[in-house]
Parts: sequence; C-alpha cells; structure tokens
Amino acid sequence: VLKRLSKDIKIASLDDPIVTGVTCHIASIEANLSLADPSDSSISCRQTGEITPEMIAKIDKSKSGDVVFKQSKSIFFKSMKVRRIYDSENQTLLYLSYSTKETSGSFKHSLSTVPLWGTQAYRNEATVPQS
Repeated sequence: VLKRLSKDIKIASLDDPIVTGVTCHIASIEANLSLADPSDSSISCRQTGEITPEMIAKIDKSKSGDVVFKQSKSIFFKSMKVRRIYDSENQTLLYLSYSTKETSGSFKHSLSTVPLWGTQAYRNEATVPQS
C-alpha cells in the first residue's frame, strides 16, 4: 500500500513476510526532478496480528538479522532497506530502515521495535517458587 502525504512525501505499508503479525510504515522523500532521491526516511512498526513461536523460530537470529525489504532509490546505486534483527535478551523485534549508496556506504537510518510481550511467542522465563 502506498500513499502520498504530499507531492514529495510517500508512505509505504509493509507486512513482514515471516512475522506476518507485524506491519511497518515507512515515510520517505521522493524528489520529482532529481536523479537521486534523498536518503532520509522514518519507520514505525507495530503488532497488527498474531505473532507465534513458529514465526520466531523461522527468522534469522544472527546479530545482523535479515533484510525483509529492499528498494532501489536511484540510478546511482542508492537503495533503501529494512532489516529485521531479533533481540533475544529482551524478546523484541528490531526493524532498522536505512538508505545507503552501495559504493560509499554512507548510511541514514531509523529504528522501530516490536516487543513480543503479550504475544504467543513471548517466553516467560520467570521461575515459580516451589512450596
């Protein structure tokens, strides 16, 4: 889903392909008369449905996570990516939106988090005292 807030600002709605209970909204600038779009963007992700242990079991749990969305932003190799990273200690999904020139690696970024608290995927690790 793509909406235009103004002639230069666009908002995209993206569903996580594995954790389908998460939807992210990304606002970015789209310059009309430029060969390259500006790199600034913002992201906001929320739980919009069930998040199950089976979904969490399927995601990449490495420190770098997994790219869940990628879009070319210009003819000069600039791209916008959304990366999902799992914070196992806090049981939280991190969604990092960033734009980079593939040749120079200059990053602009934005972060949003979705805690697993209150979902089926949350692991209650508190110990119950034995009587």
